[in-house]
Amino acid sequence: MTTLAIDIQLAKAQNVTVTDDTLSVDLTDGRTVSVPIGWYPRLLNATVEEQNNWRLIGRGEGIHWSDLDEDISVENLILGKASGESQRSFKRWLEERGN
Repeated sequence: MTTLAIDIQLAKAQNVTVTDDTLSVDLTDGRTVSVPIGWYPRLLNATVEEQNNWRLIGRGEGIHWSDLDEDISVENLILGKASGESQRSFKRWLEERGN
């Protein structure tokens, strides 16, 4: 599993695309990782403007959406890990947004 650890450490995000059903992240090593947007409920429930208002953090180790208070790491994307946010936290976030 050493190879996977090296791949994750070298992989950095360089571009992000959010569609109605997919979050896709282009990596600096030429790969694109795509996951269902449903894995990240805040992104799923965001407006297009909020989805497109992202910035790279940690020199491309992750992506941050300030409007949504959402951070997603490249490592978790590569490993296929969905959001770990609890239903209670997500529900509170929705209520604060007026949803």
